[in-house]
Amino acid sequence: MNTNKKTPEWHEAITQLEPYVFQIHTPDGSGTGCLISRSKTTPLCIITTAAHVINHAHYWEEPIRLVHYKSGASLLLRPAQRALNIDEATDTASISFEHGDLKLPEEPLPLMQKDFHIKPGVQLGWLGFPAVAIKTVRSFSGDGSAYIENESSYLIDGVAINGVSGGPAFRCIPGTAQLIGIVSAYIPNRATGTALPGVALIRDVNRFHDEADRLKTLDEAMAKQTPPAEPPPPSSATEGPQSAPPTQTRA
Repeated sequence: MNTNKKTPEWHEAITQLEPYVFQIHTPDGSGTGCLISRSKTTPLCIITTAAHVINHAHYWEEPIRLVHYKSGASLLLRPAQRALNIDEATDTASISFEHGDLKLPEEPLPLMQKDFHIKPGVQLGWLGFPAVAIKTVRSFSGDGSAYIENESSYLIDGVAINGVSGGPAFRCIPGTAQLIGIVSAYIPNRATGTALPGVALIRDVNRFHDEADRLKTLDEAMAKQTPPAEPPPPSSATEGPQSAPPTQTRA
């Protein structure tokens, strides 16, 4: 890390991230995604999101439409045009596809170092398309509360509104914004029986390092695609799956 460089202000970090952000639409709902890899020799690129945003489309072989926020351009991906890698245990997923005419950044966002995590008290931000303002990317921020190692997750003192699932979570370091995870869920405080303010659940980026490094073509990605497991719950990603644990609300 070059400490001689200026740490970006929050508005500067958001501007840096916006060209990497996608809105993801499926017949079942919508969520947010973030570009983490673009091959320099082939048209392949990879975006991350939350598993519950795309698992229904994966199981039923439905189309997925990606809308690039910065340019407004969209791309409809049918099953033969994409590779989905889904980890239900951590609610993380990636979509590999050929970017076509989409004008995407040449260089990927820097990822948090593998097997490292931030300490409690560090301020984080995240971006996404909340259901209350679904056409515009919105920013959120909060302090890290805890890191749960066996779940590869951060608890953040902040909100995660429906539609923000899969959105990039980041911190500001000298010279750049650094991707530390993706939005998964919101955990309200139900200790008294009614839902009180809780914490956002962010999944870390550990598993995405290997994908970004090893996949160079769509054929390679499709050969490693996660096969559909069991039928996902019949509910919209923007509403949160009905089968989500009672202590969590999917973002």
